[in-house]
Amino acid sequence: MKQTLKSTLLLLAVLLLGGLLPARAQVGEARSDLAIGVNGGINLSSVTFNPTIKTTNLMGMCGGLTIRYTCEKYFTAICALQMEINYAQRGWKEDIEDGSGNTYQRTTNYLEVPFMFNMGWGREQRGVKFFINAGPQMNFFLSEKEEYGGGTWDTSNRPNNVVEQYGKDTENSFDYGICGGGGIDWSTKVGHFVLEGRYYYGLGDIFKNTKKDYFGRSGNSSITVKLSYLFDIIKTK
Repeated sequence: MKQTLKSTLLLLAVLLLGGLLPARAQVGEARSDLAIGVNGGINLSSVTFNPTIKTTNLMGMCGGLTIRYTCEKYFTAICALQMEINYAQRGWKEDIEDGSGNTYQRTTNYLEVPFMFNMGWGREQRGVKFFINAGPQMNFFLSEKEEYGGGTWDTSNRPNNVVEQYGKDTENSFDYGICGGGGIDWSTKVGHFVLEGRYYYGLGDIFKNTKKDYFGRSGNSSITVKLSYLFDIIKTK
């Protein structure tokens, strides 16, 4: 499955480059609309481990800059390329049920850069448009914080005896994966107000995963809900 996801990521990257071809190579109605703005919201993040650790979602903040270039209207679909540069809090919270009363969570901070195809249906200006988007995403590790709680720290009865994660620094500073989602774009005379839900699946690992390393898998994933405001820099229609 991991190999299939890597192939999907490569295909999305190739298609993204293809989307940058000049408008004259397109078969639809050309557009050259450029909008920029800001976005902000929350992440519900977790990490998938092998050996297994039982985790729950960790809530964190996210926000940054959005750039959207609308390049074509193909029949009823409005096609665009979208790039973001965001600060995002990820990580995980452990669901500890061994009777110790301990709690643990780790917040990891990233600079994330998604490149997405954006396809919408509805009003280009002065109205509502529904859209979906998908594409590859790169993440650059910035910092992290561990939080231990619940009195005396006791790991003697952890499920599967997995305790290697405690105090272990993030080892891979580069993370990558695929993201996708959808939402509503409300266009007004003062700009675009965008409400979106998005899912990210990490293909990389936060810890090293060679044969000599403890974890074979330690991949990020997250559900994001965010609100964006974009204003038009170039508008051709």
